[in-house]
Formats: sequence, structure tokens, C-alpha cells
Amino acid sequence: MTTVTNGPAGDAGGEVDAASLLARPDVARAFAYVDGALEALTEEHVELNEIEAPPFGESNRAEWYLDRLAGIGLERAALDQAGNVVATRKGSSNGPAVVLSAHLDTVFPAGTDCRVRRSGGRLHAPGIGDDACGLVAVLAVARALEAGSIRTVRPIRFVATVGEEGDGDLRGCRFHFRDSNAAAETAAFISLDGPGVERITHRALGSRRFELTLSGPGGHSWGDFGIVNPVHALGRVVARLSSYPVPLEPRTSVTVGVVSGGSSVNSIPSSASCRVDFRSVAGSELDRVERYFRDAVGAAVTEENRLAASSGTVLEVAIRAIGTRPSGETSEASAIVCAAVDASRALGVRPVLDCASTDSNIPISLGVPAVTLGGGGTGGGMHTLDEWYDPAGREIGIKRALLLVLSLAGLEA
Repeated sequence: MTTVTNGPAGDAGGEVDAASLLARPDVARAFAYVDGALEALTEEHVELNEIEAPPFGESNRAEWYLDRLAGIGLERAALDQAGNVVATRKGSSNGPAVVLSAHLDTVFPAGTDCRVRRSGGRLHAPGIGDDACGLVAVLAVARALEAGSIRTVRPIRFVATVGEEGDGDLRGCRFHFRDSNAAAETAAFISLDGPGVERITHRALGSRRFELTLSGPGGHSWGDFGIVNPVHALGRVVARLSSYPVPLEPRTSVTVGVVSGGSSVNSIPSSASCRVDFRSVAGSELDRVERYFRDAVGAAVTEENRLAASSGTVLEVAIRAIGTRPSGETSEASAIVCAAVDASRALGVRPVLDCASTDSNIPISLGVPAVTLGGGGTGGGMHTLDEWYDPAGREIGIKRALLLVLSLAGLEA
């Protein structure tokens, strides 16, 4: 393989192509461990998934995961101040580490029944694929390294993050890269998120989310008719957003996901609100959509205040940012993407390069080479109560992640 380097991932020890790795006896031992551990991994997968990890409530699962990483013998296994689980495997150098990560949280609220039901080889439960699958794959890679007695040049850092989903807004990964040295201390970042083996996510889908609240005095639908009506103004905002000229390139989306307000059919509401989600592969387009949104709010409020001018009432406006995910890209020619493609092909997988919103958004935005991969197996119904995962083929995802980590970390002779 001819590797084109991109920043820190190419400046220590040199990348190793997948064919060379597959010829090594220590890698063969690691692969043999994976093949022999599949049934145990499925049982561990079930145990992990049944520990609920709702938004901002991942602590029980984090403690379980910390115990598993510490049991492997990794150094400095601990919870950080955000609640992330972090552990390190030493390399022969003290240089920047290769990070292998998955996220602890699910999209499901506290109290969701996460017990696993088995049917025809499939595992059925909320969160079983996203991202219990990735978490188990990270553990498997760490154990395979030990089983193969593999010694790398770079250290390898294993991270299980909190707050990847929804309102978590990538808070765990943000915290991991919080100080100015964090990016320099990371040679490459690999996230295992969900099932599958084909995709290599190297483009970060950026997003901005806002909560808009319009407020007025409220009143009786007949006796106070003529005062400002927050719902009427909110309707104008939603109508304007629905007609936004969304470009096909760069691909962009505009969504009003939540609308609320009012108390009864014969009352003028005192408030109305909505939550909006804007996504694009280009930061410039996110800027454009946000300006359009703010202009739409201004125009709608001005119109409502004009119509109600004789009443002496006016609307109050509050726009609150509830999520910002940066966009960006790790070049297709970078060392990490080339190595991910090479590892995929070496295992008989036809890779597909794609774009998504994952923990990798953060390192990509900081110039750290990063990709997100599937953890193996297949699944469906993500983010629904009908989510399922089939562990058949799980070993391919684990082995691909292992080859990628070793390619970037380098091996001792």
C-alpha cells in the first residue's frame, strides 16, 4: 500500500499495510482470540445493553465499562470529569496516541426497557446496535492486543464517551479534546459507532440546533382577541423554514422537529416554542441557514406586532442554541482513510466513504485525522424501540478496527 500521510498520523514509526500485518504471528494470535470469543462477546453485549444509559445518565454503564477495561490490564483506567471512561495501552514511544472510541449513551430516556430479546440469532432491544455494538468491539480490540502479545510503537488510548447523542451534543468528546494539547497528543481518532463493516465516515456532518420561544400576555380567544398571538407568529416562522431553498450541493437539511404551545382551544397562548435542526456538510451553508432562520423570526414577529398594534401588546423573543456540531473532512488521501480502505479490502469488504454526525466531528474540526467505522454485524431500527442487531459477521468489524489501529500505531519489530 502506498500511504499518503496527513499531519500527525504519518510522522512516527510509519504506517503498516494490512497484508504485512496479516502475515505476522502476533496478529494471527489476536485474530484467533476474536474468532474464539464471539459467543462470550454476545453475552457481554447483552449484559452491557441492559444497563440503561439515557441522555446525561450514563454513569452506571460507565462504571461497568471501566471495570472491564481495568480488568484487561490497561494503564490509568479511570473516569474523567465528564464521565468518559479512559484507559491507555503503552507503546514503545511516548508520542501521540491512537484513540479507539465508542459512545456510552443512547437516545432513550430513563426507564426505557432495554432488556434484550433473542429471536432467530438476532438481539432485539433499544440501543443494541447504537452503540452497544461499538462498545463491545472496543473491548474486543483491547483484549485481542493482549491475546496476541502485540507491542505497538504508539500508545493506544481507549475511550468510552458520554453525550454523543442528541442534546448531549458530543459533550464527552468535546471534553476529551478540551485543552490545547489534546489534539497534539492524538495521532489519530477512530470511533466505532453502530453495526456494519462497509462504511468509513471521514466527512463530518455539521449541525446547529435552536429552541425558539415567543411570548405574549395571553388571554381569552374572544374577549382579548387582537392581542399578539405567539402561535400565529410561530406558524409564520415554520412556514418560512419549510420553504427554505435547500441546496443539493452542499447537501443541507432544515427540520422543525418539535412544536409546542397553548393550553386550550379558546385561549390565546402566552407562549409558543419550537426546536429546529439544521445540517450541512459545509459550515458556510450552516451560516446561511442560521441567518435565514433569524431573519424569518424577525419578519414573523414584526408582522404579528403590526397586526396587534392597536392592542399595545408585543411579542418577546428568545432564541437559545441547544446544539452545535462542527463540519469538516479528513481527506480521502490521508493516512487514516487509506489505511481504513486497505484494512477493509484485506478482509474482503468493499468500503464506502460517507458523511455523518459522530464523535469524529470534534477531532476533525481540530485537524486531527479521524474516521468512524461500524463495529461489525448488521442491524436496523436505530433510535427506535424496535432496534435489532445480528452478531453474524461481528468478527469482521473487530478485525478491521484492529488492523486500522495497528496500521496507525506501528508495531515493534
